[in-house]
Amino acid sequence: MVEPGNRHAATEVAAVRVRPSSQAEAGAKHAGTADAAPATPRSAPPRRPAAPVDRPPAPDVAALRAQFRPARLRSFAHSSPGRLVAAGLVLMVLCVTAGAVTSTTVMERQQALGVLLDDTEPDAHSANHLYTSLSIADAAAGTAFIAGGLEPQAVRDRYTQAIGEAAAELVTQAGHISDEEAADPTGTDRRLRTGIATGLPVYSGLIETARVNNRNGYPVGAAYLSEASHQMQARLLPMAEELEDHRFDSVTAAQYRHVRPPWTAIVLLVVALGALIWVQVELARRSRRFFNMGLLVGTGALALTLLWTVAAGSVSAVAMIRCRDEGAVPSARLAESRILVQQARSAEMVKLVRRDATGDYDRTFDANATRLTELLAGYPEDAPARDEVAHARAALTRWQSAHQRMNDTLERGDFLGAAAVATGPSAADSAAQVDALDRSLDKAGAATRDTLRTKVSQAMDVLSFLSPGAFVLGIVAAAFVALGLWPRLREYR
Repeated sequence: MVEPGNRHAATEVAAVRVRPSSQAEAGAKHAGTADAAPATPRSAPPRRPAAPVDRPPAPDVAALRAQFRPARLRSFAHSSPGRLVAAGLVLMVLCVTAGAVTSTTVMERQQALGVLLDDTEPDAHSANHLYTSLSIADAAAGTAFIAGGLEPQAVRDRYTQAIGEAAAELVTQAGHISDEEAADPTGTDRRLRTGIATGLPVYSGLIETARVNNRNGYPVGAAYLSEASHQMQARLLPMAEELEDHRFDSVTAAQYRHVRPPWTAIVLLVVALGALIWVQVELARRSRRFFNMGLLVGTGALALTLLWTVAAGSVSAVAMIRCRDEGAVPSARLAESRILVQQARSAEMVKLVRRDATGDYDRTFDANATRLTELLAGYPEDAPARDEVAHARAALTRWQSAHQRMNDTLERGDFLGAAAVATGPSAADSAAQVDALDRSLDKAGAATRDTLRTKVSQAMDVLSFLSPGAFVLGIVAAAFVALGLWPRLREYR
């Protein structure tokens, strides 16, 4: 018999003995299964760990805000490096601005000179040629009429050529509208050209009617010639003169604008130079270093820009002053003189045609001759073509003598003799002196125009490299300012 306490202990021992047997059976069972057919493992392969992704660290917004707090910025601005940074930025802006403004100013002046050379001056010359051609046509028409019957071919050709050149100038001007004319709200030039263009056929028609009647021996031809001359003197020539004055005023205004110094560019360069020098003095006083190579080079670049601007601008302005004194002023005098010659000649011819005894045409002739004498006597001493002007004065004196002989002959009632003095081929007659006077004035006018255009070209050529040079030097100055201040800033780290 087993006691209860011993019974419980025996049960535990039996259980312990049974467990290994069960485990052995389970092992045998598994071993038998493995021997029978090996099974494919169904488990998934192990996953490789994902590669770490390099992500930028999230910005520290609070730190950034702390860097740009107003109090911190004010503190930096009052510190030595802050003041140095501010001074450097101001200097760089001044250098670039001064160079850019100088470059732009010079470029605008070059463009204005180009417009003067290519547009304004040719327009003024065209207007003067139109005015002169109309005056020549009127004088030639009267000369041809005096010849009576079939006029000389040379005189007829002179009239035809003058009318053709006047018409050609009208077409040229109508096809070339300047910027100034386009901006004129009144349309003055267009109105003047239209008036001349509409009046010229009327004048030509009256002249042709006068020629036909004169060829047939009808006295009414003189009335037609007088009416045609009145149309020219009272309507066409005043409009041509106004157009010429307007164009010459444009040339004078362009010359005046160029002579004025470019004060904006000069003041900016001086201010930038003064700021550079002041910063160098302060920097030397604080750092006990006398030279800063970067600032010295920047100062030299701006000083070179200023000297270049003043020198080139002065040379260009002197060229334009000589253009005015040796080109524009004498050219205007000669243009007016040539027109006065033709108007005086026209008055002389109409007096003969009308057998005028009132003295009206003589007063016109005398007034034109007096003004012509003043213009030639006041011709500038240093202007070109002085010899041609001297020849013109001598021809004018001889013409006045011939005109007086014509009047004396006409007063005696010798119309044919007076006509011979006025239109004859002799070197002492009026026709020869008028031709000599007109040729001398024409040559002198061409010489003064060449001088004008040459001086404008010189004024423009002097500025050729200043515009890009000033801009580059401004950039160079700003760059060397930065290079000069950077080592000083690094000392505060």
